Amino acid sequence: GVFLYNHLQQKVRNAEALAQKYKQQQEALSAQLQVVYEHRSRLERSLQKERGEHKKTKEDFLVYKLEAQEALNKEKQDSMNRYGALSSQHKILKNQHDDVKKQLLDLQLQHNSLRLEHRKSLETHGQKLAQLQQEKDSEVTNLQDTVFKLREESKLLRKAHQEVHSQLLNAQAQMEEFRQLKEALQKMPGLR
Repeated sequence: GVFLYNHLQQKVRNAEALAQKYKQQQEALSAQLQVVYEHRSRLERSLQKERGEHKKTKEDFLVYKLEAQEALNKEKQDSMNRYGALSSQHKILKNQHDDVKKQLLDLQLQHNSLRLEHRKSLETHGQKLAQLQQEKDSEVTNLQDTVFKLREESKLLRKAHQEVHSQLLNAQAQMEEFRQLKEALQKMPGLR
């Protein structure tokens, strides 16, 4: 009985130790499970946030796509309008080019006729220039004679000017003497 009691006592102790071990394992597993739950909760929140951001990004992309499509359509319309304007402008310029080409032919004909007239005018002007050169030489000779005479007159006038200037200086000196004499007379008491 004692042996059986000791044996059972030993089994109870082993069972309690095993139970304690299982309890610790259970607590460790509970703690790990709590960490897993918290991690899962964080992942779910993060996933929810990512879904929200993805939805917002998708909406933004749709808005951007719509705006880009509208801008593309507007640019396409503007390009078509510009093309139409350039096409009509090209037709106008082509017509103007044809007109200018025709005018150029007319001007070339006029140029040829004017060249002939110019050659005739050069010959006429050459003759007139020779005649004018003769007249100019004659006039230059006359002017040189006139300049010589004027220089002689200038010398005479300069000489007369110097004489007048000398007379003027003499008159000023006489005026000064007269003034001094007048002042001296005024200072004399008998004349006052």
